[in-house]
Amino acid sequence: MPAIKSPSKPAAETRVRARRGGSSGADMTGADPLFNQSVAKAFAVLGAFSAEHRVRSLAEIAEAAGMTSGSAQRCVHTLVELGYLKRTQRPAGWALAVRALGIGYPYLAGHAVLEQATTHLADLSHATGESVSLSEPDHPDMVYIARFPSHKRFFIHMPVGQRLPIYCTASGRAFLSALPREEAQDLLERCDRRKLTPHTQCDVRRILAIVDEARETGVAWANQECYLGDLTIAAPVLGPAGRPVAAVNLAGPTSRWALADLRRQLAPMLIQTAQAASGRNRAGRRA
Repeated sequence: MPAIKSPSKPAAETRVRARRGGSSGADMTGADPLFNQSVAKAFAVLGAFSAEHRVRSLAEIAEAAGMTSGSAQRCVHTLVELGYLKRTQRPAGWALAVRALGIGYPYLAGHAVLEQATTHLADLSHATGESVSLSEPDHPDMVYIARFPSHKRFFIHMPVGQRLPIYCTASGRAFLSALPREEAQDLLERCDRRKLTPHTQCDVRRILAIVDEARETGVAWANQECYLGDLTIAAPVLGPAGRPVAAVNLAGPTSRWALADLRRQLAPMLIQTAQAASGRNRAGRRA
């Protein structure tokens, strides 16, 4: 069965503006004397590429990065010379080069939570036969930093680095459930909530009800809200101060599971895995 495509117009395309309160890095003139516009423009150009836009023309890069064609041309030329972008012929334009991976690799190498969690994530995937992921928050998204896909039919391609909205994913709701309710509500209200499937919940009150339930049970859920046919449950990973730092996500297809069965049968193992990833024993104390 072919991989299911990711939702169109991913939130990643607007992440540069979202991170700085609605403005792109290129728009921060005069706001901060230490803020380097050239660095901001370079990352805006790199951020113009996505799974849906692997190759872009100069005009498309300039529009996506929010800069003039002249600035975009200088940034693109510099990034090509440095090896982070490359020219393409068919279609004609520019694309990320393999060297761009080097920017993110040091983040994952030696990642404390990832090192703590990897064996437990693999064990959970093996025990359940379903896909298991670890993701971290980067508002307004959850970013996948580890993935153990199911070898059964129904496979959703979810590479490391994939971003999905925090409001409509089980991992995002699990993360929110470990925050004070007021903080969780504030984060939800600042999300650009839109329907990715007919099942996507966009109403803050309904999402908060799921988050509140997860706060009591330890497990959040999402029913086909990012991908049709995809059921997910997730549990938060806590840091040393008891604040959430990540979430463990387990996905099962509607062809094999009803949501109630997925929650009832697999939630206990999921919670144990999240506790192990947190460095916690079964009694809930620090290991």
